[in-house]
Amino acid sequence: MSFLTIDGYVLKKCIIAGANLLDANKEYVDSLNVFPVPDGDTGTNMSLTTMAAALEASKTNTPDIYEVAKAASSGSLRGARGNSGVILSQLFRGFAKALKGKSVANVDDLANAFAAAAETAYKAVMKPKEGTILTVAKALSEKAFQASYETDDIVVFLEEVIKHANGVLANTTNMLPQLKQAGVVDAGGQGLMYIVEGGLKAVGTDGEITLNTAKKAYADMTPFSLTRTEDIKFGYCTEFFVNLVKHEQSAEDSFKDYLQSIGDSIVMVSDDNLIKIHVHTNNPGKVLERALKIGSLENIKIENMRVQHTNKISFAATPKPVAPVQEEMKDVGFVAVSMGSGMKELLESLGVDCVIEGGQTMNPSTEDVLEAIQKVNAKDILVLPNNKNIILAAEQAAKLTKDKQVHIIPSKMITQGISVLIHYIPDSIENVLQTANESIKNVCTGQITYAVRDTMLDEKEIKQGNILCMIENKIEIVCEDLDTGCIELVEKLIAENADASFISIYYGQDVTEAQANSLVEFITENYSSYDVELHFGNQPLYYYIISIE
Repeated sequence: MSFLTIDGYVLKKCIIAGANLLDANKEYVDSLNVFPVPDGDTGTNMSLTTMAAALEASKTNTPDIYEVAKAASSGSLRGARGNSGVILSQLFRGFAKALKGKSVANVDDLANAFAAAAETAYKAVMKPKEGTILTVAKALSEKAFQASYETDDIVVFLEEVIKHANGVLANTTNMLPQLKQAGVVDAGGQGLMYIVEGGLKAVGTDGEITLNTAKKAYADMTPFSLTRTEDIKFGYCTEFFVNLVKHEQSAEDSFKDYLQSIGDSIVMVSDDNLIKIHVHTNNPGKVLERALKIGSLENIKIENMRVQHTNKISFAATPKPVAPVQEEMKDVGFVAVSMGSGMKELLESLGVDCVIEGGQTMNPSTEDVLEAIQKVNAKDILVLPNNKNIILAAEQAAKLTKDKQVHIIPSKMITQGISVLIHYIPDSIENVLQTANESIKNVCTGQITYAVRDTMLDEKEIKQGNILCMIENKIEIVCEDLDTGCIELVEKLIAENADASFISIYYGQDVTEAQANSLVEFITENYSSYDVELHFGNQPLYYYIISIE
C-alpha cells in the first residue's frame, strides 16, 4: 500500500515512535561520545528533548499536520537539554515552519521540511562543524530533495532518505579525527537517525502509539514546610496554554501587566502563537477570563496551594516561620549552574541569586534556565552556564525572555563562573560584562575524573577505571592512582602558568577531607609562593576541580 500524504495524526504517531526508539537506545548513543569521561550524555539529552516534543504533540487531536509539528517544535524548544538538544529543537522548529499552511504533507512538502530543518539548525550554531548531527541533517535534506523527484510514495521516500543518511552517518567516523581514533560514528547524528527511523515505522500503523515515559514528580516538601498557610499570599497555582488568535506583542505585554497586578511567581514562555502561563493568584477565574481575550485555552491546571501546604506539612515538623520579604529590584543579578551542595553554597555566598542544579550528565533544559531567570528580580541578569554543553540552552532561554535584559557569560567550567563572581564590581552593565568576559579568560582549570570505557585518545591508551587528569578539558595524564594523578596535574598546571599565584581546590563527594588536605600540604611545601584555598564542592564524578590564576 502506498501513502501519498500524511496528516497530523500520522505525524503525531511518527514523533512519538521516534521518541520511543531513541529513548530505548539512548544509552548506546551516550556510549558513542568520544571522550571517555563520565559525561557522555548526548543520547540522554536528545531523548529528553524529543520526549518533550512528543509529549506536546501527543496532546494534540487534529488532522492538521502543521498544528502537530508546531506543538512538537514548542515542546522541544522548552525541553531542550545540552547542545545536542538545542540543535535538535531547531530541527523541529525548521521542520514545523516549512509546513505552515499545510493540513497534509506529500513528499515535496516533506522534502521542504527536511531542508528547512537543516537550514535552521545550521544557523543556530555559530561555527558549524561537519561530521556531526548537522552533517546528518543536511544528508537527510539533500536526499529528500532528490527522492521527491523519484517517488510519490512517502514510505519509499523515507526509506531512501534514511538509507542515504545512514551512509553519511557511517562516514562521520572519517570526518573528525576524534571519531576516527575512537572508531565510532557521531553520537548526535546517530540519535537523529533513531528519531527518523522510528517515524518511518509508524507510517501506516493502525491505532495509537503510546509515549514510553511517565511524568516525574518534582514535589519538594521543604519549601512548603517553611511557610505558614496564612503566609501564602496568592493561593492558587494556575497554569495553562494560550493559543493566540494573532501574535501581538502589545497584547502579550498588556496581559503580563495584568497578571502582575493580581498575582506573583509569573512565568510566560512564548513561541510563535503559543504562550505558556504560570501564575500564583487568588483569582484564577479572572486570569482565564482575561486570557480568553487573546486566544483559546488548553491544558488548564489549577491547584490550591493552601490545601497542598496543609497536607504536606502534616508529615513534617514546621520550623519557626520567616516573614516574607519583598525584594527590591537590583541592578545586576546572577543565575548559575552547578552540581554539588558545596558548590551551590559557595556560589550563593558569592552573590548568585538562583543556582540551577545541573552540569555533567544532567544538563538543565531551556525552560529550567528560563524559570531561574524569572525568579531573579534585577534589571540585568548574568547567566553563568559553567559548562560548554549548557551555553546553547541558556542562549535559547535568553531569547525567550521578554521583560528582562539577560546576558549569557560563556563560562565553560564552574571555576570560570566563580572567577566572574569574585571579580564582580557594581558598575555600568557594559563594564560588568567586559570584566566578566575577561575573568573567564584568566583561569586555567584542571579536573580529575575516571575513565568509563577503554579507548585510544590522542595516542593515549585508556582503560576503564583509569584516573584521567585534564587541563581545559584535554586529557593530559592517564594513571592508576588518584594521589599520583593529583600531584602530576598540579605540577603541570604550575609549569604551564608561570605568572599565576593563586590555586583553588574543590574536592568532590568521593574524596575525604584528609586526602584533600594532603594535596594542599604538598603544594604549600613545594610551591610556597602560591596562595592555596580548599573548598568542599561535594561534586559528583570529578574527584577534584583545580583552578590556577
